[in-house]
Amino acid sequence: MIKAYLSLFVFLFDLSAVVFAWGGGFLLRFNFDVPAAFVSVMSWGMVFLVPAHVVACRLAGLYRGIWMFASLPDLKRVLLAVGFSTVALIVFYVLYRNQHQVVPRSLLVLYPILLAVYMGGGRAAYRMWKEHRLYGGLIAQGKPVVIVGAGRGGAMLVRELERSPDWRVVGLVDDDRSKWGRELSGHLVIGGIESLSEVLASEKASHVILAMPSAAAEACRRATDLAVGGGAHVFTVPGLDDVMSGRVAISSIRPVEIEDLLGREPVSIDTEHVAAMVASKTVLVTGAGGSIGSELCRQLARFSPVRLVLYEQSEFALYTLEQWFSVHMPNIELVALAGDVKDAARLDEVFSTYRPSVIFHAAAYKHVPLMEVGNAWQAVRNNVLGTLQVAECASRFGVERFVLISTDKAVNPTNVMGATKRMAEMVCEAMHRQGGGTQFGMVRFGNVLGSTGSVIPKFQEQISRGGPVTVTHPEITRYFMSIPEAAQLVLQAAAMGQGGEIFVLDMGEPVKIVDLARKMIQLCGYSENEIRIQFSGLRPGEKLYEELLADAEQTCQTPHPKLRIARARPVEGDFLANLRPWFDETSLSDERVRETLMRWVPEYQPASNNF
Repeated sequence: MIKAYLSLFVFLFDLSAVVFAWGGGFLLRFNFDVPAAFVSVMSWGMVFLVPAHVVACRLAGLYRGIWMFASLPDLKRVLLAVGFSTVALIVFYVLYRNQHQVVPRSLLVLYPILLAVYMGGGRAAYRMWKEHRLYGGLIAQGKPVVIVGAGRGGAMLVRELERSPDWRVVGLVDDDRSKWGRELSGHLVIGGIESLSEVLASEKASHVILAMPSAAAEACRRATDLAVGGGAHVFTVPGLDDVMSGRVAISSIRPVEIEDLLGREPVSIDTEHVAAMVASKTVLVTGAGGSIGSELCRQLARFSPVRLVLYEQSEFALYTLEQWFSVHMPNIELVALAGDVKDAARLDEVFSTYRPSVIFHAAAYKHVPLMEVGNAWQAVRNNVLGTLQVAECASRFGVERFVLISTDKAVNPTNVMGATKRMAEMVCEAMHRQGGGTQFGMVRFGNVLGSTGSVIPKFQEQISRGGPVTVTHPEITRYFMSIPEAAQLVLQAAAMGQGGEIFVLDMGEPVKIVDLARKMIQLCGYSENEIRIQFSGLRPGEKLYEELLADAEQTCQTPHPKLRIARARPVEGDFLANLRPWFDETSLSDERVRETLMRWVPEYQPASNNF
């Protein structure tokens, strides 16, 4: 019932606009003293224009919008209705000229202007009144917050926060000098990002929201450093792509995380070539439930493989990934298989049944200290024998491409894990040299952000317990890359590879782990006096600095700026024949494993802290 009354009110309001515009036009034309000779023209004009305006409003779709949310689309519909009504006025003007009656020509200008002002202004005034009634009392409430960024993201955020009782915008900062001293939705852009600490102090604010969803990580780091230095808690907004697509609202702010500050520029890949490699083919991913393996599966699914085969040793990881696909990509033909890469019979069964065309071999033991003590022989069997058996199946069953996921720890390795991954690379190189039609390629990269067992989740858990945060050495550094970026570049390398190459991903600048720990402590709102950092000493197999290329290797460029090709030490022709008997051993001690690895991998030099 109320809705019907409101619709009637809106309809009558638009009809009254004709009275206002037509009568007001005559009053303005004749200085509020309309001659009697024009009363007849006014009357007949009203009779003609009112029904014409009703039709115009319907044609313009004017009653689709909600007045409380009147915005640019509604204004466009108002202008469209005004345009139709103006056409009706022109028709009326021509008809009355034929009847030797005069419609003042100035009405052709005054009528549409007054009509647009009345209809558009009425809607804007109603929205202002309604918002003031609903949210006006919130203006002085909420926590004072400074917004970094006065662009599109900042404008959207300000509008959302004005409706929230939790926040009160006290100012904005932006590095664009042309915006300084100007207002955004009534809030002053006070100065540049460098003035953030002073703005926080002067406005007595202790919260900052970064509204720079498209900004580079360096800008976010700088703003975060200044905000944390000013004693503020720092939040950020979702990316504009997510907001525009409707997946999240701009007001869905969250605390800034270390991944935001370590984030890298968005990566672009040649999707056409990747699609040509994957589309309408069966793709097998080993280690599919791991951090990289699962992301590879998600990325591969975008390119419409005819079937995606998940091969994973962990039942829980396999189940988790299968459930994710059932919810988010139910149309993908998925085959979830439990299996071990060391199980030759199981691999033969899988390959003979599903005949994959492309293989991504991500299955590996990757934890350096764990593999160093008490598990060295298992690292050899999983990382080397497992790779050999999957590679031999790939060659035997005519797989087109085989891609090994390797690691920067394979360069001048000082630990068993790195040495075994270097041997896995050598296996693939030797298999490619044997020929047989399968292209074997390798992709090396460093640590990925947030992966299972990585340092960031460990630090988060230690901070939540109240510390201490344990760092092995003050000088230890590592390269970091996001999991989606690593997966995309692996696909790009696989698509451009001709076989036998070791692709090296551009990992950017190395990060000191102690600096990472300090930043995470600050982002959680603590000082180092509250959460202390404790140095625990290098663990078995660890080295201070990771390398992406061995000393004897050289690199050459590729068409992609974030991919290079390493030229490694050639593998001896009888490598595979000499390697196979090693796996007949039932078990070897850690010491025997290291001794044998040094013979196979001359660049492997065990670190002194391995024992």
